[in-house]
Amino acid sequence: MAKILIAEDERDIRELITFTLELAGYQVIPTCDGEEALIAAKKEIPDLIVLDIRMPRMTGYDACVQIKSDMKTKHIPVVFVSAKGQEGEVKTGLDMGASDFLIKPFSPTQLIEVVQTVLRSTTNAL
Repeated sequence: MAKILIAEDERDIRELITFTLELAGYQVIPTCDGEEALIAAKKEIPDLIVLDIRMPRMTGYDACVQIKSDMKTKHIPVVFVSAKGQEGEVKTGLDMGASDFLIKPFSPTQLIEVVQTVLRSTTNAL
């Protein structure tokens, strides 16, 4: 069972993502911001990290930079989620090393498809 860390400051969205992923058979580690996600990533070493971009204390971008610069966590794929779907924001996330980008609102099916695709490509890369 793959372990997925989520960083989302909006409780309802965090709970919906958690529920969707758990229903699909994943182990989920929910966190409220980038700072918590960074700490949890180093401790749990998840198979995938889903980061909201705009969060208090530490943005998803800042958390991604730190995750990708740490030898212990740099191999973990990151998927950004954001309400802002501007082309520049998507490009920035992908340039930072993200594997994919989901624009809010997204359906549970879209979330599962992206997670499965990223996990499959990571497994195939090994």
